[in-house]
Amino acid sequence: MNKLIVSLALGLTTATLVAAPVTYNLDPNHSYPSFAADHMGGLSVWRGKFTKTSGRVVLDRDAQSGAITSGNIDVTVDTSSIDFGNEKLNEHARSDQIFDVAKFPTATFVGTISKFKSGKPVEAKGTFTLHGVAKPLTLVINSLLCKPHPVSKKEVCGADASAVLDRSQFGVDYGKKYGFKMDVTLQIQVEAIRAD
Repeated sequence: MNKLIVSLALGLTTATLVAAPVTYNLDPNHSYPSFAADHMGGLSVWRGKFTKTSGRVVLDRDAQSGAITSGNIDVTVDTSSIDFGNEKLNEHARSDQIFDVAKFPTATFVGTISKFKSGKPVEAKGTFTLHGVAKPLTLVINSLLCKPHPVSKKEVCGADASAVLDRSQFGVDYGKKYGFKMDVTLQIQVEAIRAD
């Protein structure tokens, strides 16, 4: 009987230490995934970004310390919003030779925060879907900070993440026969506002 009472007490204590998950909606005006890709086998590096992104992040925190203990990420990128700063190149990237946005209008990442260091999230693992192909992808979380927004007063979280992928694995291999390197470096800048 004493063991049962102790178990129930521990269960109730643990339950009070776990905060409810909090949902944050991506702020499309402050979320611009960008990338760097090789041009002509090392001749130069082309950098571009996507200007339309949506999604949400759900974070779980320790009720006492407020530290993030887990989280889920669900992000959708409008591939037609690609912007190299060169409209002719943008049109080419949207064509069926590269992203084929008419057939594949979005790219997505769905995953979970999977690794912590010194109490801070440093890695997220999930599935990246591009050009209709889904592959595992690990994002390195370079920074993640949540704080009250100075104008809206709502809590806002911002993160900077990065990853490297082989675009040919997603069926985007334009330029390979000309010696273009297939590795692409992603630099993902996002801000998300607390939903409630």
